[in-house]
Amino acid sequence: MPRIALLVALLIGSTILAYADDDTAAGQSVIRSQEEAFSRDDAAAAYTFAAPGIKSMFPSADIFMSMVRKAYAPVYRHRSFEFGEAKTSAGKIVQEVQIIDADGAAWDALYTLEPQPDGSLKISACVLKKAVIS
Repeated sequence: MPRIALLVALLIGSTILAYADDDTAAGQSVIRSQEEAFSRDDAAAAYTFAAPGIKSMFPSADIFMSMVRKAYAPVYRHRSFEFGEAKTSAGKIVQEVQIIDADGAAWDALYTLEPQPDGSLKISACVLKKAVIS
């Protein structure tokens, strides 16, 4: 009997990890798609990846893009954009991204993505801070 319980626990654990991996890949795809839209100056496309809360603060694609250019310059234009650790909690995905901006400075971005009623994931937050290099 204990072997069956162990087998069931292993199967459940591997299923949970598979879902987490799928969530991480989906979240990274959304972030990457928005990052690519920024690189093309495609405000309309970039805006489609923003969650409703973000859209309520920035009610048009042009206003959103203007904010990104001013407040998130390293996200808007950069030399490198690399995914770090991701965590899933309470249905939300939190994804770390390491960025080297256009001037060569290092930044850490922490994205939060939330599932929407239609099943899609949207970016609900991005916290950007200068990286501490040791």
